[in-house]
Amino acid sequence: MSDIRPGGQPGQPAERPSEPSLLWPQGLDGAAVPPASETAAPAHVAEPSDDAARKRRTLLIGGIAAGVLVVGGLTTAVLLNRDDAPQQAADAATVFLPSPTPTVAPAAREAATPFATALPASVLQFALATSVNDDAWLAAGAIEAYTETYTDGGAGTVTVQAGQWETAEEAAAHAQRLAAELPAAAAAPAASATASADSTAPALTPESGEVTVAGTAVGTYTWGLVGADGVAVWSNGTTVFRVTGPAEEIRDFYNAYPL
Repeated sequence: MSDIRPGGQPGQPAERPSEPSLLWPQGLDGAAVPPASETAAPAHVAEPSDDAARKRRTLLIGGIAAGVLVVGGLTTAVLLNRDDAPQQAADAATVFLPSPTPTVAPAAREAATPFATALPASVLQFALATSVNDDAWLAAGAIEAYTETYTDGGAGTVTVQAGQWETAEEAAAHAQRLAAELPAAAAAPAASATASADSTAPALTPESGEVTVAGTAVGTYTWGLVGADGVAVWSNGTTVFRVTGPAEEIRDFYNAYPL
């Protein structure tokens, strides 16, 4: 079958057109020509720079890490909210036993001077029962002095002698005379009365030392046994105190006394 160029004569070979056509996809020189509908690919496509690639890798890694944190947080929240999740142990609390308090009401104190008003109405379980002037201490040079008894509402009784002098030197001299009446006491080395007191000790061992306030020595203390009773004597500036009562109560009473 002969090639027939459109519009040619039968029996004659078809002429190759000068331009490509559907029948002649090749041009005059015989080279293949791509269809008109196809667009030639660009000669060179630029590769992404190293910085751009690194940035994409960083964003990808950051996104993965964020996803892991979110999933981990949700998992932790679910586990903590489960009924069978382990509970944190509660911090151990320090338990302080309350100090003893009186079971009876304290009596009214008649004296109304600043010194008398400063004297306590109760000490631990002991409440003031009586208060009178101490004539012996007044005769010894005190400006004012009182003998007071405290009761626990039962058989327990503590007697307190309290006095004030014009100077700390006069008060210290009176306290030394009272301390000399007690059995010999071993000096407590650089210790305050409160620090050296041991309320758990079964016996009242004779002892003496300094009374300190805010680290400053303001007087001395001495305690010991007189017969079956415990006795504590101390000075605090211009004031002097002597306490007599059950031996097992003297340390606690002394430590709780506010002056």
